[in-house]
Amino acid sequence: MVVIFTVEQDGLSVLLIERAAPPCRGQWALPGGLLRPGESLQGAAGRKLADETGVSDVFLEQLYTFDRLGEGQADTVVTYFALVDIARTRLRAELEWQPPRHRVRELERLAFENERILAYAQERLRNKLEYTNVAYSLLPRRFTLTRMQRVYEAILGETLDKRNFRRRVVGLGIVRETGQTEKTGAHRPAMLYEFTSREPMIL
Repeated sequence: MVVIFTVEQDGLSVLLIERAAPPCRGQWALPGGLLRPGESLQGAAGRKLADETGVSDVFLEQLYTFDRLGEGQADTVVTYFALVDIARTRLRAELEWQPPRHRVRELERLAFENERILAYAQERLRNKLEYTNVAYSLLPRRFTLTRMQRVYEAILGETLDKRNFRRRVVGLGIVRETGQTEKTGAHRPAMLYEFTSREPMIL
């Protein structure tokens, strides 16, 4: 099972599938599946991520092994979580970024007690912002620091001080100026940045 997060409209969303058959028909659930013969857990998670979103070169990490998740679910479920830039995704018809109208923290009950998995993944993601460059998968290759701050705020669910945020992320060395700017509206052009590495880094 894979928890796939994105940020849209300054809010954190998760990819869910509406179940078409029992058990839990008509309910939303996280994407999951079975291991193929000879397939590793990491390989299965990567395959599921690519199948559901059309992307593969993004952050993907094992989350936790859950048990007793509800009637109709396997006894033990190994979960992963991934982060994707919504602009790069191509979803199948039965999949939907949820919630389009509500934030992840306001989602109602999911099939197979998947809300337990979702809550754990959210907490892991918030913690990772403190000591990794994990946000690289949620942003395009070049971005303004304002856009980066909005991603952090969407994950954390709180407003951050602009000066402190910029001082911190630049000081950590996870981003650098590109020498290019972007102009939006009547504002003066904003510097575009890029991550020093688009691979997982521990700070």
